[in-house]
Amino acid sequence: MKKVVTFGEIMLRLSPPGFLRFSQASSFDVVYGGGESNVAVSLANYGVPVDFVTRLPNNDIGDCALMEMRKRGVGTDQIVFGGDRLGIYFLETGAVSRGSKVVYDRAHSAIAEIKAGMIDWEKVFEGAGWFHWTGITPAISQGAADACLEAVKAAKDLGLTVSTDLNYRAKLWKYGVEPEGIMTQLTSYCDIILGNEEDAEKHFHIKPEGLDITTQGAHVKAEAFLSVCQQMMKKFPNAKKVITTLRGSISASHNTWAGVLYDGSTMYKSAEYQITDIVDRVGGGDSFMGGLIYGLLQYPDDDQNALDFAVAASCLKHTIKGDANLVTVDEVKKLMGGDASGRVAR
Repeated sequence: MKKVVTFGEIMLRLSPPGFLRFSQASSFDVVYGGGESNVAVSLANYGVPVDFVTRLPNNDIGDCALMEMRKRGVGTDQIVFGGDRLGIYFLETGAVSRGSKVVYDRAHSAIAEIKAGMIDWEKVFEGAGWFHWTGITPAISQGAADACLEAVKAAKDLGLTVSTDLNYRAKLWKYGVEPEGIMTQLTSYCDIILGNEEDAEKHFHIKPEGLDITTQGAHVKAEAFLSVCQQMMKKFPNAKKVITTLRGSISASHNTWAGVLYDGSTMYKSAEYQITDIVDRVGGGDSFMGGLIYGLLQYPDDDQNALDFAVAASCLKHTIKGDANLVTVDEVKKLMGGDASGRVAR
């Protein structure tokens, strides 16, 4: 199997223990993670050769992030070094009717100050068959957007499959540009596009017909997203598949979870899971993307199976503290087979 390459920022995550609020915290739990690094960890857990590419500061905190990737089996040889700091985000975990909160502290991070030409993409893509990026990276800075554009152009020229998770982040697009132009150019190179209803609307003004997600609760109807998928394929004719995650939010602790995949003619829908006691929903979309890439590589002629694997994998992520999805293929297949009992394995 050819390797997968992901590109983006890995950050230091600081969280009050348990469900404490920021104002109650006297200590913070430490986790390293980010959208693209989380996808890389998922793939490594599934036995897929994967490299994560980023820019890290050459200091002890950058080394900690590097070690986190290495211990999870992710290739780090193509990481470049420079800059003064690793980006940080603070997470306050919500419960019941109180949603989680994220505060970013990532201005002037090592990757925010990356420039075009700092990464040799032809070298990076030697032996690779797939490249993945997310909408988080071009939102960080103009330099990060330029590096991402270099990457997708090189990947497409070399014949790699290119995927994106659109991942709209309102708190990041702060450097004086409109997201639509940059994201339209980058996404035009993609074969596989993942997003939710907010991503498509905020980036491209594409939205499902007759749906207000904030009032839907648990009743998110897959059929409402067919129009989104069709509009996305019309806007991006190179895309072979458009995928949408379906999250119904009953509360911060109880969500429903499913997904749909559209290949231009057929719309596939997964089973819907009830996630009744969420441990950590951060990284849920990344775990879906990691599962989807694995599924499309493992089951190239079975989109339904690939989608089902992605949804089951991300369902399990909601039970795991931290950014990354630390599950195995066998655990995902067990849930796909209908065993959600959670019984002790002895």
